[in-house]
Amino acid sequence: MRSFRLDRSILFLVAILVILVVLALFMFFAMRTNPVSESLSGDKLLKVLVVLEDKGKPVSTNIIAYYPGSKRAAMFDIPGETGLILKSLGRVDRIDAVYKEKGIQAYKEEIENLTGISVPFYLNFNLDQFARLADLLSGFGVFIPTPVDIKAPSANQNASGTENAAKRTEAVDAQMVPGRVLLPSGAVTLDGDKIRLYVTYADPLDQEGERSGRKQKAILAFFRALNDNSGSAFSGALFPAVKSCLKSNAPDSSMKDLLTELSKIDVERLVPQKVTGSQREVDGKMLLFPFEDGGLLKAVIRQTLAGLASEDSTAQERIYAIEILNGTKSQGLARSTSELYQSFGYDVIRVGNAGDVEYEATEIIDRIGNAGVAATIGQVIQCSNIQATNVAPEDTGDYGTEASVDFTIILGKDFNGRYVIR
Repeated sequence: MRSFRLDRSILFLVAILVILVVLALFMFFAMRTNPVSESLSGDKLLKVLVVLEDKGKPVSTNIIAYYPGSKRAAMFDIPGETGLILKSLGRVDRIDAVYKEKGIQAYKEEIENLTGISVPFYLNFNLDQFARLADLLSGFGVFIPTPVDIKAPSANQNASGTENAAKRTEAVDAQMVPGRVLLPSGAVTLDGDKIRLYVTYADPLDQEGERSGRKQKAILAFFRALNDNSGSAFSGALFPAVKSCLKSNAPDSSMKDLLTELSKIDVERLVPQKVTGSQREVDGKMLLFPFEDGGLLKAVIRQTLAGLASEDSTAQERIYAIEILNGTKSQGLARSTSELYQSFGYDVIRVGNAGDVEYEATEIIDRIGNAGVAATIGQVIQCSNIQATNVAPEDTGDYGTEASVDFTIILGKDFNGRYVIR
């Protein structure tokens, strides 16, 4: 009888233990949150570091900030040659040296220090994986403005007689033969081998930023392909293959949510931006040091991110054309200010003098009747003196004669080279 009572007590204790374990598991799973959903809660921005690498070295590094409310996003290119004091390495060097020596987590932390923002997630793939993603998703669509026919290494030139080549939307017959790269113009769909070629080829005739721009377009084409093929890409049959081509710090259970959100980016309204600065040689390496010790970059990012969540989104709907005129006797003032506005992603199409008369106050002339954009442009230099006007294409005068000019900035004596002093 005593043994029976003892056995019953043990069973009672075991039952209590089982109940406690079940409750603990229930609480664990109930309290566990999806980090992607948590990041997006409360109309927050989703920020992701996207790194495309080859042989252990970043080929392209971008921060993508996405606002789900409007499907709008910003994309910041971080050049590998960006120079700064690297805390993780204890020296001045290229920022991509951190990736090679310390890995992507330390690389992400250095980029966060550089930009002044927290970037919770990263996506990482190499060229082989990127090419495989293109094949899995039936190719990546990009627009190539002019045909590419490059002969390397000594003679690099565009193909003759192809300027009027018909644009094609079908899969393209791009190829690479020894010493030669061929790509047609138009809206084309590139498979794995061809997207690799598109990302890696170098043309000595490229304008500043064209190479990094191609890589940004290729990465955006990946997200667009995810959306175009969402029915199959996120299916149980194909998604494991897609996920195997990516490395991320997002949990496996959240990877689908992360990619689904990024695939919704409105690519047509995205204006890519990049780090700007001055080049200097350090220990035999040419490094790009951001203007104002990185302060300008932080200001650009703050303004851009604020604009993404703003109700007035017109300031980032397209690239606005600006002319900057020097209304003072300070030499080079308009030229240096043009670099400032280019850092913020504006297209400075003209730099010159405002005339013989000195301007006491800096002013911004709004030629398209958009007060919201004019105010945003003014914020760059803290100028609130905005004049609205309409200039017809046939008008003539000392400035503002081009119909393509959206805004004219006339720098006055109250401008110290960075801000308007009130």
